[in-house]
Amino acid sequence: MDKFPLRVVYNGNFEPLLDSDEAAALLKIHPKTLQKMARKGKITGIQIGTRWRFCASALHEWLAKKMPG
Repeated sequence: MDKFPLRVVYNGNFEPLLDSDEAAALLKIHPKTLQKMARKGKITGIQIGTRWRFCASALHEWLAKKMPG
């Protein structure tokens, strides 16, 4: 089994990662709620050690899917 199953494609742009507090503040939810959603696969995040990190663009895409219309 591959130890690193994710394939990263570098396109010349690097989006800084947000920590749980920063990402949760954008969504106006508690950081623990966001972490729980990420563990369940409801929202895209990456766990590095014991810490979760999120891309603002992924949060925006997730939110856009939740919006009616």
